[in-house]
Amino acid sequence: MNILYLCTGNSCRSQMAEGWTRVLRTDIKCWSAGVVKHGMNENALMVMAEAGVDMSGQYSKTVEELPDVQFDYVVTLCGHAAENCPFFPSGAKRVHRGFDDPPSETMGMESKDDVLVVYRRVRDEIRTMVVALPQSLED
Repeated sequence: MNILYLCTGNSCRSQMAEGWTRVLRTDIKCWSAGVVKHGMNENALMVMAEAGVDMSGQYSKTVEELPDVQFDYVVTLCGHAAENCPFFPSGAKRVHRGFDDPPSETMGMESKDDVLVVYRRVRDEIRTMVVALPQSLED
């Protein structure tokens, strides 16, 4: 099974989903991309490392930078990506599984501890989805 996780900037949620899938579901091939690329989010890297997931080999990229892969699923993780998801001629099933955006949710927070609480919550929610693959992608 080939899954593409798609988010707006490919810096946080889609990267977390890719990281979890690579660690927990070695039977599934996965990629992540963004409608645009924003670079890797340092807080996402930190909370994933806390959970034992090393994302240092991952990088922010757009759909155009992906290899020519026949995706079974294209999973959008934010509303903007769901609305702007490019067409995939492979017949991939498009599924939306929205998660809160940690950078937006933590904007203006002064306490690093409070910020990381949000990142950890979203990290754990994404993990739950990945553990339940592919059933978690069925309506």
